Order: sequence, then structure tokens, then C-alpha cells
Amino acid sequence: MHVTIPTTAGRIRGRREGEVTAFLGVPYAAPPFGPRRLRPPEPPEPWTGVRDAFVPGPSAPQPGYLPAMAGLLEEAANPGEDCLSVNVWTPAPGRAGGGLPVMVWIHGGAFRNGAGSLPSYDGARLAADGVVCVTLNYRLGPEGFLLLPDGTSNLGLLDQIAALEWVRDNIAGFGGDPDNVTVFGQSAGAISITALMTMPRARGLFRRAITQSGAGHHTHPEGIARRLTERLAALAGAEPTREGLAAVPPERLIAADGALGREIAQAADPGQWGESAGGGTTVLPVVDGDTLPERPIDALAGGVGRDIDLLTGTTSDEFRLFLVPLGIGPRITDEVLHGFLAGLGLDPAGARDVYEAEHPGATPGDLLSAAMSDHAYRIPALRVAEARAAHGAETFVYEFARPSPAFDGALGACHVAEVGFVFGNLSHPLAGPDAPRELSDGMREAWISFARTGRPGGTGAPGDTLPPWPSYAGRRLVMRLGDGAAQVYEDPGSDRRKLWERLRQPLPGGSRPADAGA
Repeated sequence: MHVTIPTTAGRIRGRREGEVTAFLGVPYAAPPFGPRRLRPPEPPEPWTGVRDAFVPGPSAPQPGYLPAMAGLLEEAANPGEDCLSVNVWTPAPGRAGGGLPVMVWIHGGAFRNGAGSLPSYDGARLAADGVVCVTLNYRLGPEGFLLLPDGTSNLGLLDQIAALEWVRDNIAGFGGDPDNVTVFGQSAGAISITALMTMPRARGLFRRAITQSGAGHHTHPEGIARRLTERLAALAGAEPTREGLAAVPPERLIAADGALGREIAQAADPGQWGESAGGGTTVLPVVDGDTLPERPIDALAGGVGRDIDLLTGTTSDEFRLFLVPLGIGPRITDEVLHGFLAGLGLDPAGARDVYEAEHPGATPGDLLSAAMSDHAYRIPALRVAEARAAHGAETFVYEFARPSPAFDGALGACHVAEVGFVFGNLSHPLAGPDAPRELSDGMREAWISFARTGRPGGTGAPGDTLPPWPSYAGRRLVMRLGDGAAQVYEDPGSDRRKLWERLRQPLPGGSRPADAGA
């Protein structure tokens, strides 16, 4: 059955299956190529008649994942120029004033891969539970996150804002409440959302946020961003300007970005690349003083975004996704581990003792993974919760602890392991063949409850499957999910947390010293 509704650019036709209607590949901005390349997003060209919205639009140009990740992470399909589109799933199309909570998903992929149309992000199950679910694409890699001296920074974040403006202007026609929008996302998507919480141009576009395995530290100051742009342009054989890079074919920019990542991974001085040290990322959101005024963690510490409800969390073994498939763990010696811990600012001997106490019998590679999980994910998430608590803003914190059965269980509860459970799509490779449906039901209940009311499941309402879920502040309370029955723990991993007490802290007085990163 087909359903037709109006949007600001023209009428669209979606397909109803059961109780949910899907509208796929709806443009929220014009194709960002040709004369629009490396420029802020512009509105889509209006159309006459009715546009079919039956298939997702092209994904943003991207390199894809390393062969070692094949079968673990879903690849985006059909990259192309007309990539700025949204997908919408709703149980109430055309019901203006339907007032349903809206959940807008921002995908991850290290700011270089991904799409809103991946199978795991199909929003039908969330919509069947009573929300309007939206997923979106945004520009990736050099197209979305270079610091251009003659252009605008953070084009990928501006794309996300344009998509949220489309939601504001159109979602009532899909039965959604434009005044009750929750943005949720994972990894680069969660880092993006934390940035959006502090960006003046995003103000008022969403009321709540759910950040999964991503927080407010992963940005580049201007000095590092400038260095990265200049080196990437040199690798692409172009001038480091908007005009120069816009003349380079997208595939050559993608190849240059890959080459830059390999250079960063082998850098003698990792500090010159800031949060991208190690090469897991290259481009990141840029603290340019305009589109992104401050590093997000510093802005949050100053009280920005305290009026936005927040649910945040991480998985227990985040970094194992990056070590195990690539076979890096067995190559980590005691000497490498100690050098690595020192490079993170930890006392190597003391830190090793603490991590070994929590992981008896662990190899040096296991211990490195645990430390990196804290450095890159867990501690930044807790810093956000602490920063907000200082301004009286509640934050609800979770830990996802169900180990993936992939790689014979060697991945643990790794990065991305929770995503299929949030959407109710348990065919994700990391979920495994016997993924517990009741865990997914409980997580969807919590996420939707938060989107509806600002409080996750466990409110004591009839039918709640989770125990009461208090906020983090004060007693450092964390809801552990996926390891037996859901349970609240007080300051879990406290000895590990204390190792980092003087590290990964917000900078006093903001994050833009004149020589930052230079």
C-alpha cells in the first residue's frame, strides 16, 4: 500500500508494510558536488508531481572498510553525488498533530564511512513501538571535515543541522512532534551529537540526545586541522584551499585521506595529530571558533547544552573491535604496553597493576585494549556526565556488557556491539545467531522512554522491564545492560576511573588558546 504526503520540496510517496510506512531517500539538501562542492548545504530543488520514496538515496563517497573488518561491519552501498537524504519510518503518516516523539539517528564510521541506510539502522521496529524514526546521510572524510582557509569548516555537521531543520519543518506531516526530537547516534555519530549540543546553529533543533560510544573530546584545534588539510592536499596533488581541493575527483581525495591515515599511524611524534594519533581517524570536527566555537567537552563544562536531556554510555570492551580482527593484540609486548600507557599520561607500572587486577590473566594486548577503551570512550563519556552534573543537568549512563559471539567471543562487548539491539535488528554480524530478543526489547523500551519523557526505562511504570534508572551524578550510578538482568552499579571500575582523574579533563576557561595545535 502506498501513502502520499507533502514536504517543503514536494509531495512524496512511501510504502506501507504492516503498521509502519517507510519513506526512503528523501532529499533534505541539494547534491553537494559541482558548483556546491565543499560549500555549506543548500536546500533541495523542488519537484512537481509525486516523488517515489521507495529506495534509499546514494551514500556519501567513502573508502569502505579494511578486508579484516569484512563480515563484521556493514558496508554502505551505492555511493553518489546526491547523498544528502533522509529515511523516515512512521506508524502515523499524514496524521498532522500526531505528536509522536521523533528519533533522528546519526551514523558512525570514523567520519569516513557509513550511511543512514545500513540494514541495522532500519527504523521499522522503533516506529512500530510508537516513534517516528529518521536516519540521515552527511558528507564524510575530506568532503565534510577539512579546515578550508577560503571556505566553511565542519560541512558534515552543517549537513546534520540541515537534516534537523528538515525534520523541524516536515516531521509533523509524518505524525511526529517537531518540539520533541531526540538525536541518537553511535561512534562518530555520537561525537557529532555532542558537538551539535554546543553549536549555536543547532540550538533549538532537538530536545534530547543519546550518545553511544562517543563524547566530546574527539575534535581538532585549528593548528592540527590546518596541518591535516595541508598534508592531505599535498597527497592529493592540490592546493590546500576550497577551490584547489574542489577540483580534485572525490576518489583521489579519498585515496589521499587513506594515505594520510597510514602516515599518522606511523608518525614518530603522534602528538602532532592530536586525537587522531594512531591513524584510526584523520579528519574530525574542527574547533574553528565559528561553526564550532569550543571543544565540546569544554563548552559543556561551561554550562552549554545543560537544557538538553542526555543518555550516554559505552560498551565494556570498545577497543577490541580494532585490535582482534587485525591481529594486533599478540604483537603487543610488555615494553610496547608500558610505552603506550606512558604516552597516554598514565604511570605505566601503576596503571598496569590496576588493569591486571580487573583482568586477571590478561595479555599485554588485552591490557592495551582496556586502557584504550577507557581513553577513547569511557572516560570521555564520564567527563561529559561530570561536566553536566556541575550545572545540575541530569545524565543517564549505561554500560553495554554482552559479548559478541563473533571471532569465537574474542571481541568481547566491543564497539558497535549494541547497535542492532537498539534498533531491534538482530541480524547484525556482531549480534550473533542467538541474540537475546529480550535484551533488545528492554533497550528499545529505555531509548523510547527517554525520547518520550527525558527519562529512560525503569520509571516504575506498568510493564517496565528495567529496574529504576537513576542519573549518574553524585554516586556515579551506571546501568549495566546485557550481562544477565539489567542492574545499576555504583562507580563501576572505580580503580580504573581514578587512574584518569587528572587526565581527559575539560580545559579551564575554554579550549582555544592562540597556539592550540600549532
